[in-house]
Amino acid sequence: MLYAVHPPFAELGGLVTANARTRRSHEWQEDLRRAVDALAGLTAVDGATLINDRYELLAFGAKITRRRGNPPVEQVIVTEPVEGSARTVSTPAQLGGTRHLSAAQFVNDQHDAMALVASQDGRFTIFKWSPREEFVHAHRVDALLL
Repeated sequence: MLYAVHPPFAELGGLVTANARTRRSHEWQEDLRRAVDALAGLTAVDGATLINDRYELLAFGAKITRRRGNPPVEQVIVTEPVEGSARTVSTPAQLGGTRHLSAAQFVNDQHDAMALVASQDGRFTIFKWSPREEFVHAHRVDALLL
């Protein structure tokens, strides 16, 4: 891990848990924009940006490797939120490069995790474990971002 953050950067988490009245204020909205921009800027550093379920920044520039003893992820289920699109099964390499493979492997090893990949070619993919299908599920949302 290139850059561990200790203690975790918790500004975004604090803003997200604000009450509804506070969230309507212009100041809160500006603070939220600045916190999101700060985290987004860290994604430009080569490697993964790690954020927990409380929106706390834990690290950036992290290299994700396969958990020792776990098999490599070989296939993922791919869906797109587009009417008429069919669910397919593919290899992580067919979705993209190292970022996609690392994200798929991480979710395969950590079933309670989610990985978001914004690749340099403009693709955006959300990886999540599907307990029903016992498979990594890759949600391609590029169509929504156009």
